Amino acid sequence: MLTLGLGLLTAIALPESTSLITRALCGWNVAVWTYLLLMAWLMLLADKHAVRKMAQQEDESAVAVLVLLSLAAALSVLAIIHELSGLANATSEARAMKYLFAASTVLGSWLLLGVIFCFHYALLFYNSPSGKPALRFPEEEDMPDFWDFLYFSFTIAVAAQTSDVMVMNRQVRKTVLAQSILSFFFNVAVVGFSINIAAGLVGN
Repeated sequence: MLTLGLGLLTAIALPESTSLITRALCGWNVAVWTYLLLMAWLMLLADKHAVRKMAQQEDESAVAVLVLLSLAAALSVLAIIHELSGLANATSEARAMKYLFAASTVLGSWLLLGVIFCFHYALLFYNSPSGKPALRFPEEEDMPDFWDFLYFSFTIAVAAQTSDVMVMNRQVRKTVLAQSILSFFFNVAVVGFSINIAAGLVGN
């Protein structure tokens, strides 16, 4: 709620002459990067017992949050495509600022997806029935911490595979499938933006 409030305040505080999409993207960037910094701080301080406690306190609304944030991240990429489409007659300085803005938005949204799926995998693991873990980690780790779930989540985000962590039930398979599709979308977007920026630099 804190990061959402900061994002809304940022969007509202921008001049009225700024386009609605640009204001929304600025607010999104502030919210996402603040959230990521707070989550990094939380993960550094939390041990495996804290991870288990937090996961067990989550309720059914966690699924709705996961879906909404995933949709918002995907929409941010579409909005950036719209922003970059109007650069044909822009100055070199304006192009550079837009490219930095695009990179910040795409990278932030990509990292956000990895982090929120990490939390969701922790929820699925620690709320699975006794003796039937949702995920099986190497060395039969029965109390994984955030680093273990980050490893699993970002392996999917980068390589679209699950590496040495085994998926043990249908619910997790559905979640992995959803993350794999979203990650593919973002990876294609990153490649597309890179080509677009390189072509623009060569053209200049």
